[in-house]
Amino acid sequence: MQKGIIVLAAGGTGGHLFPAEALGHELKARGYSVHLVTDSRAERFAGKFPADEIHVVPSATIGSKNPIVVARALYKLWRGIRIARSLFNRLKPRAVVGFGGYPTVPPLLAASGMDIPTIIHEQNAVMGRANRMLANKVRAIAGGFLPENSGQYSAKTIVTGNPVRPDVIAAAATPYKLSGTDDPFNLVIFGGSQGAQYFSSAIPSAICLLDDDMRKRLHVVQQARPEDRDKVTSCFTRLGLPAEVSPFFADMPARIAAANLVICRSGASTVSELAVIGRPSVLVPYPYALDHDQAANAAALKAKGGAEVIAQSALSPEKLSEIIRTAMADPERLGRIAHAARETGKPKAAQALGDLVEAIANGRSLTEFKGVHA
Repeated sequence: MQKGIIVLAAGGTGGHLFPAEALGHELKARGYSVHLVTDSRAERFAGKFPADEIHVVPSATIGSKNPIVVARALYKLWRGIRIARSLFNRLKPRAVVGFGGYPTVPPLLAASGMDIPTIIHEQNAVMGRANRMLANKVRAIAGGFLPENSGQYSAKTIVTGNPVRPDVIAAAATPYKLSGTDDPFNLVIFGGSQGAQYFSSAIPSAICLLDDDMRKRLHVVQQARPEDRDKVTSCFTRLGLPAEVSPFFADMPARIAAANLVICRSGASTVSELAVIGRPSVLVPYPYALDHDQAANAAALKAKGGAEVIAQSALSPEKLSEIIRTAMADPERLGRIAHAARETGKPKAAQALGDLVEAIANGRSLTEFKGVHA
């Protein structure tokens, strides 16, 4: 017997959608119908999302000082709230859960105004702008890296960890394999929706500086923007290097599991998946993130010995080449980093968040929930 509808709201990037997808699978397994509210960017991720229906609701950011632009944004938000209210009047959801990004603002404001139980999940160590707008409206705040003593909202914050997708849990079953100093070495590089451009030039330049013997060991998997793909591919072809270059890898968890080293940005979902799978990484926080959330996420994993962190401003082709060279020459050290990363992982975060959603949907207070799950 179906227990009712839970609506998940998330921005259209992987960082917001992947934890929502993981919770969706968990809620479906518990007998709920899951609906997703998002934007048009989510189409490439929607294939595996366990939603019975996907709804696109208008939304906008208010980042301009131009009064005309602000007025248009406010009107779009108002329209989005009205459409969300109409949708919820029809669906009658048991709860609405937001995962950040501006598309979550209208549905969460509509739900709180209709007295529908609401929760936001903050993936990062620093709360994003959309979630800051919503924090005083919702009944509970679940945190990935967000600490429970998070300022004015500490009383309604609980750390669940970041839910990871079933593909990540499956990939975590593959043990880390040390690469001997003469063995093939799998290097995986990705940068997310905003951060891949830098790696498209930095990685080929760094690999050029490696000794021939080391370069011959490399197999590279690299995410690159569509406009950079041909350039990156041709660089690796000239080097005689086996490489797979694509704007998007649908099987990225399996690619991470096969890696001896990962070089990537440090979005919350990325850091959480690296930890659950247990792979050594060099994290390069995206320097233009408005809230510097990636730096905070990376610092959390580094503090446990589960990653190296280096600022993009401190990197050069020479420095990056030295990092790769040192890693390839010391597999035992990579193994220790992989173990430390895995020790920090929270593979049961989806279950923990599912417990919280069910409790709030059933009218239990957060205080009561914390007491039971202390």
